[in-house]
Amino acid sequence: MDDPELIARAQAWLAEDPDPETREELAKLIEAADTTELAARFGGTLQFGTAGLRGELGAGPMRMNRSVVIRAAAGLAAYLRSKNQTDGLVVIGYDARHKSADFARDTAAVMTGAGLKAAVLPRPLPTPVLAFAIRHLGAVAGVEVTASHNPPRDNGYKVYLGDGSQIVPPADAEIAAEIDAIASLHDVPRPDSGWETLGDDVLNAYLARTDAVLAPESPRTARTVYTAMHGVGKDTLLAAFARAGFPAPVLVAEQAEPDPDFPTVAFPNPEEPGAMDLAFAQARETDPDLIIANDPDADRCAAAVKDGADWRMLRGDEVGALLAAHLVRRGARGTFAESIVSSSLLGRIAEKAGLPYEETLTGFKWIARVEDLRYGYEEALGYCVDPEGVRDKDGITAALLLTELASELKAESNSGSAAGGRTLLDLLDDLAVEHGLHATDQLSVRVEDLSLIANAMRKLREQPPTALAGLPVTKAEDLTQGTDKLPPTDGLRYTLDGARVIVRPSGTEPKLKCYLEVVVPVADTSALPGARATAADLLAAIKRDLSAAAGI
Repeated sequence: MDDPELIARAQAWLAEDPDPETREELAKLIEAADTTELAARFGGTLQFGTAGLRGELGAGPMRMNRSVVIRAAAGLAAYLRSKNQTDGLVVIGYDARHKSADFARDTAAVMTGAGLKAAVLPRPLPTPVLAFAIRHLGAVAGVEVTASHNPPRDNGYKVYLGDGSQIVPPADAEIAAEIDAIASLHDVPRPDSGWETLGDDVLNAYLARTDAVLAPESPRTARTVYTAMHGVGKDTLLAAFARAGFPAPVLVAEQAEPDPDFPTVAFPNPEEPGAMDLAFAQARETDPDLIIANDPDADRCAAAVKDGADWRMLRGDEVGALLAAHLVRRGARGTFAESIVSSSLLGRIAEKAGLPYEETLTGFKWIARVEDLRYGYEEALGYCVDPEGVRDKDGITAALLLTELASELKAESNSGSAAGGRTLLDLLDDLAVEHGLHATDQLSVRVEDLSLIANAMRKLREQPPTALAGLPVTKAEDLTQGTDKLPPTDGLRYTLDGARVIVRPSGTEPKLKCYLEVVVPVADTSALPGARATAADLLAAIKRDLSAAAGI
C-alpha cells in the first residue's frame, strides 16, 4: 500500500469511528503523516478465529476498538440470522479492562438493531459466569469481552454458541466472512436502548450451581491466601467459598480489586515470573494450607503450596492430575479429557480407574465438546470440573474443588509428619509412585516479530531433530496433516523414548510454545528424589537441544 492509499484508508476509517478517543488518536497520526504507524494499523485486519478477536487497543483495523467490535458483532448477528436464529437471545459479559464495558454495550446495541434479543451481565464478572448464563438462559450465543491474562493494553472478544462452548470451525470462518461483508459501519443499526441489563439472578444461579462441585459433608477446613490478579474474580470466589463453608480466604490486598492497568505485575498471568510474589509474601505471614490465584477474568486457577521452607507454584499439569485423582476417589463417572499439550498422566489415571479418556486439540473449545465429558483440563491452568454447569474452563469451581481436596488430605493421618495431616504434595508423590513421575516443562519464546515464529516452525519441518537430550525421536508428526483422532492444526509432535515434545504457535499471544514431558519410573517413595533429578536434567537438555534445532 503506497502512502496516499494508506492515508486515504485511514481517513475513511476516521470518518466512521464512533469513539472520540480513537478518532483523536488517528487524526494525530494522519496529521503527522506517520506512515510507519499507520501501516502497522492498516496493513490488514485483526483476524476473527476460534478464539474470537484479541489485540492491542487503538485505532484502525489491526487494533481492538469500537469500530472493530461493532463489525464483529454485526458479523455474528448476520451469522445467527443465517442459521434461522432471528430472534434468539445473545448474552454478553465483560471484564474490567479498558474499553470492555463500551465493547459490551456496542455488542448489545448491534444485536438489538439486528432484531435479536440482547442481555448484558450487570457488571464485570468472571468469564465462567457468562458461559453458565448462555445455557441457563437458553441463549443462542454469548459474547465475553476479555483479553484474559494478556498485557494491559490488550482486549479481546470471545464468542460462544448456544451449547455454551466456544466456537470451532467452520463457524469461525462463516462469522469472519459475514464480518468481511460489512461495507460500512453506517449500515449497522445501533439503537440507544432495547436490550436488557441483567440483575444478580444469573450470578446467584451460578453460585448455587457451584454447590454441586463439592461432596456433601466433605471437610471444609483448608485455609487459603487468594489473589484476583487485579481482575474480576474476588467477589464471586469469596461468595462461593462462603456458601461452601470454607474459611474466608486471606486476600492479597494489593491485587484484590479490578484495575485495568495491572500495576503490580509485568503480565497479569499467574504463570509469569514475579506475578505471584505478593501472594507468596502474604502466605509467609499467614501460613495457609494453600495459595489460590485466578487470572484477571477468573477462568483459570493457579495454586501454590509450601514445599519445605518456602512456597512454590504447582504446574498446571500437577493441579490437573490432583483434581482428576480427587474425582476418581469420589467415584466420578464419565470421560476424562485434556489437550494434547497436557501431561499424559491423566490418561494413566483414567485407565487405572476404568474411565474413558480423550485427547483434543489445544483449547476448551475442543475439550468441552468431548462426549459424556466429566472432567477436562489443559496445562495452561484451565480446568472444567462441572461440565453440566459450565462448558468451559472455570477458575472459581476449580478453586473450590482443589480446596476441598486440600481439606480432605489435611484430615488424613500422615505417619511421616509429626503434625499429622497430608498435603497436595503427598498425593502427587503417591501418583508418581503409582504411575511413574510425569514431569512437564515449557519452552516459551515471546517475540516482537511474528516471522520469527514462522521461521522456527519452518526450520523444524525442514530439518526435524532425530534426537533430543540423547533420546532418539521414535516418531515425528506434522499436525497440519491431522491424525486419525485430531483435526489439522499448526503444530509438531515428537515422541521420544520416555519423553514427548509438542511445538506450536500460541493462538492468543505472540509466542512460540514448546511443551515438554518426560516420564521416569519410580519404584517407591525413597526413589522420588533421584527420579526428580533425572527428570530435571532431561527436561533441561531437551530445552537446550530443541532451542538449537528451532534456531530460537
